[in-house]
Amino acid sequence: TSYSNMDKCNYDANLDAIGWYCYNGDTKTHPVAQKTPNAWGLYDMSGNVYEWCHDWLGDYPASAVTDPTGPSSGPARVTRGGSWYNSAKHSRSANRSNSLAICSGSALGFRLTRQP
Repeated sequence: TSYSNMDKCNYDANLDAIGWYCYNGDTKTHPVAQKTPNAWGLYDMSGNVYEWCHDWLGDYPASAVTDPTGPSSGPARVTRGGSWYNSAKHSRSANRSNSLAICSGSALGFRLTRQP
C-alpha cells in the first residue's frame, strides 16, 4: 500500500511522539530509539518496521485464551506494529498482519531482546 496521497495519512500527535508512520516516516526506516519510548520504556513498538512474530498466521480460538500461539506451521508469519508507510490507525502494536515467511523488505524487521 502506498500512502503518497497525504489525504490518507493524517497527523496523530500521540503516534508522532513515539513512532515513525506515513506522516513523518519520510518513506524509510529510522534508527531505533529516536522517538520517545512507550509507557513500558520500549522503543519503536508502533511504526518504523513491522515486527516479525514467532507465530504462524491462524484464526484465534473461539473461546478466551491468554497468549495464543497459533498453528505449528504455515506459509505466513504474523507481523505487528505497522511501519513507516502505514497510517496511524495501523501503526500500533495490536495491529495484526502477516507476511509470507519468504518475504523481506525495508518495512519488515524483528526485535532483539536481552536480559540483564
